[in-house]
Amino acid sequence: MAKCGVCFRKCEIKEGELGLCGARTCINGEVVPDNYGKMTSLALDPIEKKPLRRFFPGTLVLSYGSYGCSLRCPFCQNHEISWSNEAVRFRDEADEITPEELAETAKYYEKDKNIGVAYTYNEPLVGYEFVRDTAKLVHEKGMKNILVTSGNASISVLDELAPYIDAMNIDLKGFTDRYYKDVIKGDLQMVKEFIEASVKFCHVEITTLIIPGENDTEDEMCSLSKWISNLNGMGDIPLHISRFFPRFHMTDREATEVEQVYKLAEVARENLKYVYTGNC
Repeated sequence: MAKCGVCFRKCEIKEGELGLCGARTCINGEVVPDNYGKMTSLALDPIEKKPLRRFFPGTLVLSYGSYGCSLRCPFCQNHEISWSNEAVRFRDEADEITPEELAETAKYYEKDKNIGVAYTYNEPLVGYEFVRDTAKLVHEKGMKNILVTSGNASISVLDELAPYIDAMNIDLKGFTDRYYKDVIKGDLQMVKEFIEASVKFCHVEITTLIIPGENDTEDEMCSLSKWISNLNGMGDIPLHISRFFPRFHMTDREATEVEQVYKLAEVARENLKYVYTGNC
């Protein structure tokens, strides 16, 4: 048995078993990534889809996904590879790719306006070792690395990646401890610390999905956007406010009203220069 240090859970993983994320295991008394080089998704995406609006707009990025996630969002749109029982099958069914192969593939598509690799779709930090090893090679090829993450990870993990990451979109899923603890089974303080550290070394944009009855008040958006504006004192960190649609285990409410998304965006613009709405 060994203790994992990636997120706040600090899972004690028995030999050969998996942590809650479904992506880390224990071999010979050491926690290692079970999903290293296991690929469930690979696509050339517009960079705006990450979403990033102020980092090389109009380009494409090779988007790589594996399996596993440290959160349990009941509305997850990628639950098949993130945390449902279906994700377990990818231990055997996922395609395999090496860091060298992924970096070479990114370079091949540079001719098609690809600027690098985005680690996305599932939570990339539960397999941060593969991200680190690949991102180093991508940098050596003169290309960019983008991390799309919940930020639910320790600073020690971030330190491993910091030299190689050029941009991030980080989900700040809400701004109350209740929401993080009861709804998505995460840790708000850990995410805030991750964001605070990230803005010091790379381009960061933040996304908040608005769930009716959970994180949709003007007061919460005011507090969230003020906090973001104070991260660098300039208020120029972009915020993406997205509309929720019922899916997976959260089908007990309607989609977020478009007018509410626009209203919350106006609240955020009182504190931030760049606010974008999504899924509207």
